[in-house]
Amino acid sequence: MLSGFGLYLALLAAGIGALYVGAELLVAGAGRLALGFGLRAVTVGVTVVAFATTAPELFVATIGALDVSTDVGLGAVLGSNIANIGLVLGLTALVKPVRVSSTVMRRHVPFMVFAALLLVVLGADGRIGRLEGAIFLLVLAGFTAYLVYYANVDPAPDVEKPGAGDGVQPRDVAYVLGGLIALVIGSRWLVSGGTGLLSELGFSDLFIGLTVLAFGTSLPELAASVVGALRGETGFVIGNVVGSNIYNILAVLGIVALITPIEIDPSTIRLEFPILVVATLALVAMMGYGRRLTRLDGVALVAGYGAFLYLLVQ
Repeated sequence: MLSGFGLYLALLAAGIGALYVGAELLVAGAGRLALGFGLRAVTVGVTVVAFATTAPELFVATIGALDVSTDVGLGAVLGSNIANIGLVLGLTALVKPVRVSSTVMRRHVPFMVFAALLLVVLGADGRIGRLEGAIFLLVLAGFTAYLVYYANVDPAPDVEKPGAGDGVQPRDVAYVLGGLIALVIGSRWLVSGGTGLLSELGFSDLFIGLTVLAFGTSLPELAASVVGALRGETGFVIGNVVGSNIYNILAVLGIVALITPIEIDPSTIRLEFPILVVATLALVAMMGYGRRLTRLDGVALVAGYGAFLYLLVQ
């Protein structure tokens, strides 16, 4: 029987695997269900799939906040957003330069910057309460309505996808249910394994959320982005990361704060908040120059993420 470090490592690995499988099942099932109900494919992409890919962060942050502390939930979100920028986009750009569409720069990127600044402003007093959580969710509702409106008025025709117009299929319902179950189980395993392992090594709950839990929840984005780059399909990568960062703050922290207020350590306001804003603005500057992320940008992003981890250990 496994015990101690071995058990925690096994739970950590199993949790990451279950989160990845759960996210894949949920994205596939939710997307096909929405198409079966008659939603346009592009609308599904900017709403159902965008929210579904944030499900690992939502489950880990909520379960971590309820079972351990709100530091775990906050750390998972902050760490995931920073990892999405530095690690996911950095490694993807190293594999192949990533083009940035004008639509993403015009419609999505401003909301990513706004969400990061809103978090810093509302959390400056050391607490994200239920009122702030409601504000996050209201902004999220406005963002989603904005995306749906433009998705439906754009003149570009939808690309016909399998499942469109076929109605609701039992297999898709099973995918969604199976994905949700895998996410719940995987979240518990990841939180238990990650907190147990690093707690024995003397690390804080916030550090655990910022590192191992954040990396685990960013794996779906990392895998999808790198595989897309290897296949030469980099067009969706920026939208995937930008959308994930928006939903992480507005949806995940909004829901967690409604369930239980989030207390913010002063050290987080001094270090992690500024790093999130600087990383976000640096990414925007890179994307705005030439409308692409080059391999040199990828090196800078990965190096920046490495510096962030170094500062956390100090």
